Amino acid sequence: MKISRKEQTRRRHSRIRRKLEGTPERPRLSVFRSNLHIYAQIVDDTQHHTLVAASTVDTDLKAALEKSATKDASAQVGKLIAERAIQKGIKQVVFDRGGNLYHGRVAALADAAREAGLDF
Repeated sequence: MKISRKEQTRRRHSRIRRKLEGTPERPRLSVFRSNLHIYAQIVDDTQHHTLVAASTVDTDLKAALEKSATKDASAQVGKLIAERAIQKGIKQVVFDRGGNLYHGRVAALADAAREAGLDF
């Protein structure tokens, strides 16, 4: 029986989450990619608390973006989350690609976050 793409992503995500954990010193940068938008949040897993979040749905970005499902939009989200994290004093994170392949929009978000100053 053929496994659907959604099920493959879910399985990859569970494998990744078994190995990754965000701590107060090095929280987890979690990425969720839908067909229309991309969401990123920095999470402290010990406190179960979201420290910083950014997405293509944010009013800061939504007006500036022509389309929200592009690599350019993902790069803007990566830059925005890195700026917000640095303002909160977060410089190092653990990257959680959320079961998605490190390619395309996910890679664009990660590269932009690195360029903006996050270390992972």
